[in-house]
Amino acid sequence: MLVVIVGGGRTGATLAAELLSQGHGVRVVEHRADVLAHLHRELPTECIVQGSALNPEVLEAAGVGSADGIAACLPDDADNIAVCFLARSRFRVPRTIACINNPRCAWLFTSTFHVDVALNQARILASLIQEEVSLGDMMTLLKIRRGKYSLVEEKIPSGAPADGVAIKDLALPAGAVIAAVLRRGEMVIPRGGVILQADDEVLAICDGDAARQLAILLGTTTARNWTGMV
Repeated sequence: MLVVIVGGGRTGATLAAELLSQGHGVRVVEHRADVLAHLHRELPTECIVQGSALNPEVLEAAGVGSADGIAACLPDDADNIAVCFLARSRFRVPRTIACINNPRCAWLFTSTFHVDVALNQARILASLIQEEVSLGDMMTLLKIRRGKYSLVEEKIPSGAPADGVAIKDLALPAGAVIAAVLRRGEMVIPRGGVILQADDEVLAICDGDAARQLAILLGTTTARNWTGMV
């Protein structure tokens, strides 16, 4: 895919390097001389487009008309919103993503201004801290549907509520389903009659509330609810 990144600061440059390493096409639009000097040391010259992204001609030169998405990573929230609005309304870019610098401005980053995804770094960090603390030893492997669901893994310790219990007899929360059980390096299909054992690694798909209940069921400690943090 082709992604246009507006803003070549730390976030934009890191994102560009990661996408390039995955084989995607990238164009980084930047107008600040000091940032441009850094970009030319970090990225291939052909990926860099000099100029203001608020200028439609500069965006057109970056190939935004054929881009699969645009990521606005400028230090000014108003500029990030303006870039998304321009990209969608004039160039019909199918996907727009914008970074939020000031959390107080988060309410502006909506579909009204053609922002599909708003990245509020403060909220993301708070959510990660909440998740790591509240889920105990449970590990999140993958986020699905914009973070609404997660693929999680838990290794059952001896004495856990689930130790020695058949899957059909587990009081699984409504928002969770066991996807697989790994036992001594082999995968066990999680049929109802399978009895879970200590040291089994359980893979499950669940939503946020179910993940906390599942952590209690598969672990030995009570998961804490820090929902008031965010």
